[in-house]
Amino acid sequence: MKLRAAALTALAASAALSLSVHAAKVADEDFGFETTEDLYTVCSTPMEAPEYASARFACRAFIEATVQYHDAVSDKKNLKRLVCYPKTATIGDGRRAFLSWAESNAGNKRLMEELPVIGLVRALASAYPCR
Repeated sequence: MKLRAAALTALAASAALSLSVHAAKVADEDFGFETTEDLYTVCSTPMEAPEYASARFACRAFIEATVQYHDAVSDKKNLKRLVCYPKTATIGDGRRAFLSWAESNAGNKRLMEELPVIGLVRALASAYPCR
């Protein structure tokens, strides 16, 4: 029983570490969302950080606003959709897609210095391509 508890504790610690690979400390200027790197920093703020609640809501709001704008513009202007997510997709799914994309592209200075809306749409288009 103690071995199982120790194994579960080790597994949980390992999972927590793997989720916070980026885990750069979020600073006030990151909330200005000047770059995709800023959005990545905010959206990857670990739960134990004092800024977590603010970062979580800021990340969620940015993703939701971007998707709402994309949907409104592409629907009303009959423009080609860039992102074709399923009806079951959630903002959490979008956040995970962005974090995965950003982690994969963290070393690409050109992509990470783009406006965050461009980086987010790139991530979502990669996760939810239109076919």
